[in-house]
Amino acid sequence: MWAYKLDYAWRTDRGRVRSHNEDAVTVHADLGLLVVADGVGGASAGEVASTLASDTIREFFRRQALSRTDSERAKQLAAAAVEEANRAVWQLAQSKTDCVGMGTTVVLGFVGEDWLAYANVGDSRLYRLRDEALEQLSHDHSFIQEVVDQGFFRSLDDARRYGIGDNILTRALGSSAEVRVSCGLTEIKSGDTYLFCTDGLTGMVPADWLRQILVAARTSDLGLAAEALVRLANERGGTDNITLALLRVGARSDGEGPITPS
Repeated sequence: MWAYKLDYAWRTDRGRVRSHNEDAVTVHADLGLLVVADGVGGASAGEVASTLASDTIREFFRRQALSRTDSERAKQLAAAAVEEANRAVWQLAQSKTDCVGMGTTVVLGFVGEDWLAYANVGDSRLYRLRDEALEQLSHDHSFIQEVVDQGFFRSLDDARRYGIGDNILTRALGSSAEVRVSCGLTEIKSGDTYLFCTDGLTGMVPADWLRQILVAARTSDLGLAAEALVRLANERGGTDNITLALLRVGARSDGEGPITPS
């Protein structure tokens, strides 16, 4: 079913400042599916939105006749799953007064035979560690990313120095009846590690620190790496909920399925 052995780990944490956790994480090794969502909306509505989105995406994939060899169809399914989640969040927000204004970011990955299809809306991210290089594969839907994309600043750091904040989203699930989804495909290779995470991690921990922890964890327990990332985010302030999922690609499996999640 998979060309490589796969190892999974995931964690979610309230952080040190927020009164409750509005993030959600769903990992299903039997499907090869990872979903991370970061809810917004105040009270309990953010938690409702993120949980509804992740549950909707999981059930969407469960209903499909999934192919591990058709990567283009998988990319289409990833986008369609996010679109269905958006409709679910939007409709609930319209029908329940205590859910008005709720929304959520989302990033997901679906593992094929030797590839990963991914999709995102908002600023929850997907990174790939290959050899010792960490690369962001997802694209943020945020105001600060938009002004960089439009050429007003050379980098996110330049925009931050000018005073532009990171927390203004330009796209989220539930903000309208339709949503534009960013999606992509990447070939997976033995030794790769993929990090799906909310901005509660990336807002606290610099990218090079993420890289160092993931490099150090390539041959150790993946669950310990997940715990180390959460602990570091909390030590550096923990101002937001912290949620992540990790996927590590091992040796070729000769037809075997994924190894037990950490």
